[in-house]
Amino acid sequence: MTFHLGYGTNGFSNHRLDDALDVIAGLGYTSVALTLDHHHLDPFADDLPARVAHVAARLDRLGLRCVVETGARFLLDPRRKHHPTLVDEAHDVRVDFLLRAVRVAAELNADCVSFWSGIKPAEVPREEAWRRMRSGVAAVLEGATPLGVTLGLEPEPGMFVQHLTQALRLREELGSPELLGITLDVGHCVAVEPDDAATCVRRAGGLLVNVQLDDMRPGVHEHLEFGEGELDLRGTLAALAAVGYAGVAAVELPRHSHAAPDVAGRAFDALRAAMPDEPARPRHPWLADAQRAVRRDPVQIGRLFPAAGRRVGRTAARPDDDPRGLVHGTLDDSARAELLGALATVLDDDALSAELLALYRHGDDAEKRGVLRGLALVGNRAVDAGLEIVRDALRTNDVRLVAAALGPFAAEHLDQHGWRHGVLKCLFTGVPLAAVAGLERRTDDELRRMVADYTAERTAAGRDVPADAARLLGRGM
Repeated sequence: MTFHLGYGTNGFSNHRLDDALDVIAGLGYTSVALTLDHHHLDPFADDLPARVAHVAARLDRLGLRCVVETGARFLLDPRRKHHPTLVDEAHDVRVDFLLRAVRVAAELNADCVSFWSGIKPAEVPREEAWRRMRSGVAAVLEGATPLGVTLGLEPEPGMFVQHLTQALRLREELGSPELLGITLDVGHCVAVEPDDAATCVRRAGGLLVNVQLDDMRPGVHEHLEFGEGELDLRGTLAALAAVGYAGVAAVELPRHSHAAPDVAGRAFDALRAAMPDEPARPRHPWLADAQRAVRRDPVQIGRLFPAAGRRVGRTAARPDDDPRGLVHGTLDDSARAELLGALATVLDDDALSAELLALYRHGDDAEKRGVLRGLALVGNRAVDAGLEIVRDALRTNDVRLVAAALGPFAAEHLDQHGWRHGVLKCLFTGVPLAAVAGLERRTDDELRRMVADYTAERTAAGRDVPADAARLLGRGM
């Protein structure tokens, strides 16, 4: 495991901070998301230096890594929740608070200070809100830079910056500062993002500096315990491991303080059960640099996409159980997919579709595979182009292209007729059905009939029946 499971103190609002930290560490968590509040390390307290020193010592004794969160509800205004914000007229008050948080984070040796934009007042034009947001973040960065404190901008449902693409755009407009990264709440991805949480994780990639873990339902901003919403927890944690995320991933359940120890215990059990089975391969430093280059200048994709194999390697991602890379792909497949995820953050839908088609049409077989595997990260932005690419790959006899074509994008967007024939082609060519995303969900009676006819023909001819065919027919999916 590359990242540190933690719990947010805003989910322990009925506990003293010392007691909350003790309980969190005692449950097995190795990190904490510390929300500065009037009852938990008040940043306006007269004796703040002594309090910070006390908390730093306690974190050290408990072995807890930390991030500093700034989402206290009534800390700045006792009458209005979360006010003032970075897009309010009095945004300087929020800036002052964030600068206080930066100084606290420096003393705690925290990974970052996490923050959000706030809700845009109805009377404020979008252009003015964006200007306030940019100037406010720039001011906080100016204070954070001498202290070396990283900031994490969090997209928040219903707020002015509510989507990952907006947060990435703001970062780009500020010159892509090294100390400004992304805080990603995976539940928010379920609630408001067009792509699932795992895709958002991959898209943010090396810019992730803080992760919040909770479950949600589409269209509803309500933090739920794992299993109560529609988050794919196992897939999300696997994506965090795959991108090499090494920071804090803390449970965010601010409305569950009434039963905090029990809720935190259940959350820890759920997280441990859903953790990836294998440790993640360390993230290649070239890839992070390449993603930054693509975000700064999308034209660079033409130079970097072909270079991925030389730079990160061409071996199977899991050589022990998938030596040909048919199921889990190769190292360069994964790198190229992440480059496309970076590209999707800076191009509009039409430009992205055109670039995907160009990379596929003009690329060699390895580059074509990279495009196919990258569709899982960008496909909802370029469905027509993606389907054209998938259908072309399924017409080939290259088993690695066929395997890559039947990934998560095809599972969501390829028509049932084309998908069935793709599965059958896997059986014909020896591609393991483990490479087919969504197999159990999409298998129907017609596919079973087709596979039964295929196995009957092979049996009549005295030929072996692939084990995958027998399993598909025998398990009643």
